[in-house]
Amino acid sequence: MDSFSNSQIIRKPATRSANGGIVAAQHKRGAQAGAAILADGGDAVDAAVATSFAMGVLEPWMSGPAGGGAMMIYRADEDRAYTVYFGMRSPAGLNPADYPLSGQGRAGDLFPWSHVVEDRNQVGATAIAVPGTVAGMETAHDKFGKLAWGDLLNPAVKLADEGLHVDWYAALVIAASTRELAKNPTAAKTYLEDGQWPTIAGWTALSDKRIDMSVMAQTLRRMADKGAREFYEGDLAHEIAADVQDAGGCLSAQDLRDYRAEIQTPLAVDYRGGKVFAPAHFTAGENLAECLGMLGKQNFTGDRPGAQAYLAYVDALRKTYHRRLREMGDINDDAAPTCTTHFSVVDRHGNMVAVTQTLLSIFGSKVVLPQSGLLMNNGILWFDTEPGKPNSLAPAKRCLMNVCPALGEIGGRRFAIGASGGRKILPAILQLTSFMADFGMTLEEAIHQQRVDSSGGDTVIADQSLPDDVLAQLKQNYPTVTTRRTMFPYAFACPAGVERAGNVNYGATEIMSPWGDAVAENA
Repeated sequence: MDSFSNSQIIRKPATRSANGGIVAAQHKRGAQAGAAILADGGDAVDAAVATSFAMGVLEPWMSGPAGGGAMMIYRADEDRAYTVYFGMRSPAGLNPADYPLSGQGRAGDLFPWSHVVEDRNQVGATAIAVPGTVAGMETAHDKFGKLAWGDLLNPAVKLADEGLHVDWYAALVIAASTRELAKNPTAAKTYLEDGQWPTIAGWTALSDKRIDMSVMAQTLRRMADKGAREFYEGDLAHEIAADVQDAGGCLSAQDLRDYRAEIQTPLAVDYRGGKVFAPAHFTAGENLAECLGMLGKQNFTGDRPGAQAYLAYVDALRKTYHRRLREMGDINDDAAPTCTTHFSVVDRHGNMVAVTQTLLSIFGSKVVLPQSGLLMNNGILWFDTEPGKPNSLAPAKRCLMNVCPALGEIGGRRFAIGASGGRKILPAILQLTSFMADFGMTLEEAIHQQRVDSSGGDTVIADQSLPDDVLAQLKQNYPTVTTRRTMFPYAFACPAGVERAGNVNYGATEIMSPWGDAVAENA
């Protein structure tokens, strides 16, 4: 039982463009930044780079230059898909002995690893991994970009100059992390009032309260002027390493200098006469492929998913997560908040990009560096704290991520989708793909369709608005609880996607995301 209305209906129509590209992102202004690049003649990859940096300013607690992730790219002229992998790595100087177990059971936050003394793998400079986002954008731009690098960062610079607008939603997100932000002097100075109270927008929708992002603006200017390698090899790299080490972390300038993103061949899965493409390594792409293989053996009927389909989704997810937890070592806790961002792009030529980028936990390590104004990741939390496991903490090791950006070509339509939401991402991408491939839904219809979540625990979480017979069948077969789609916290993942049917493009985002929107270049 809850206190929310049962008669309220929420719809978010897809954006349509017959003569231009579209960017779908978790923040409207981030999508606008990318759409403006498309209008200036930029490629889908150019728009993705601009959106990436803009989102790091608009949603700094979700992602940013000091994070990591993965990108899927479809090139219409080649009829070929690519993966750009830019996941985080543990520093080469990391010593697992510096993360002693407390003997106090399991930790909280995103992963129920054995608890580490002082949460050293979760909060503070000791939780910081080598960032990959800037290198990922650099690698994609070098291969496919058309416009100058600096021009793609300028929208983010302008947004940072304006400062972060604190509306009711931003105030709510900041308030939820106030206790941890207060532990880092620069984070407290940036996001809190008097170092201990959340920055509140006020009681009126007309409030223009803003957070000073001028230090970050200057950092973005330096990267715009000097290029991406300034982050990894220039004076900025040395400042980042020095600030992290001053705060007690082990990230070094050499770690940054050695980092490179990778262009990889994605997994290609035959499904319902079409193909689905997903990242092949250190993501949930392998699990998506495994689930689609299981669904492909089913013969769904009807124009909407019924009990048979939802039971098949849960069964596939439970099997793949059992293997993921055993062989890959990646476990999540049900209470964790969404802490990632996803955006998708399609341009007028049909090129597509799906990008999922993250700091890992919300506000990452809760550390803001004084010289650069960057909010740092807490990628070390991705590693199992107990030795001898597939994903155990070790130096110079890749982090295993939940991200799962995907591309699809089914029934004469193409789509690029992804989501934020930690371990909830895979169930969302699996179901969205099935909705479009098995039931012929448009992207808009798929985004609105009810979903279930089964991602590692015994209990299935089901949308309470599913038909009674579907809920009855789920409860008969699995421990099941029902909940509603809300905007904070999210019970399910937060997707964003684009679709191309013929020469017409569409874009849509999670209906409960108050900031999310799809913006056309000719809007």
